[in-house]
Amino acid sequence: MPPLWISQHAEVEEHLEIGFRDLIELRFVKAFLDAGVGMLAIRNCLDYARECANDDRPFSTRRFQTDGRTIFLESIDRAKEARVLDLKKRQYVFKQVIEKTFKDLDIEDNAVARWRPFNGKQSIVIDPDRAFGQPIAAQYGVPTVVLADAVEAEGSIDDVSRLYDVPASVVRDALHFEESLKIAA
Repeated sequence: MPPLWISQHAEVEEHLEIGFRDLIELRFVKAFLDAGVGMLAIRNCLDYARECANDDRPFSTRRFQTDGRTIFLESIDRAKEARVLDLKKRQYVFKQVIEKTFKDLDIEDNAVARWRPFNGKQSIVIDPDRAFGQPIAAQYGVPTVVLADAVEAEGSIDDVSRLYDVPASVVRDALHFEESLKIAA
């Protein structure tokens, strides 16, 4: 099977490198797989969504945010794929996945611009236009890894808060976010 799409950074040959919108597309694929949607259905939807959204990465567009459920159902009908259980359950799964996945994304100019990866909290953001796309304290621009490492070195959230002029609550979020990344790895 061919890949679902070509990476934004396909010209890098030494290793796999993905762009921000590739990452967002992967989040949708994973969310649908976790909800029990088969890869064939995802592939069919992706192809049809490309046509509807006129974009190579349609899952990360405003059009998919508003029309995703319809696009999925129409693409499955179009592919004449067998229905899974019943239509009501399928519509609920699609709606739930789309709403949940877009909940922590910010859209600008019809595409995803930022991701708030720490449970959707406003304090931490991944923005491809800031800090080379690494997770940062949203209002302060300090990478979360820097804040977490500083807490480890200083031994105090309050001391790091004063050193970086970032509220203690944001330092705490950065610390918990970085800890969650270590647990996931």
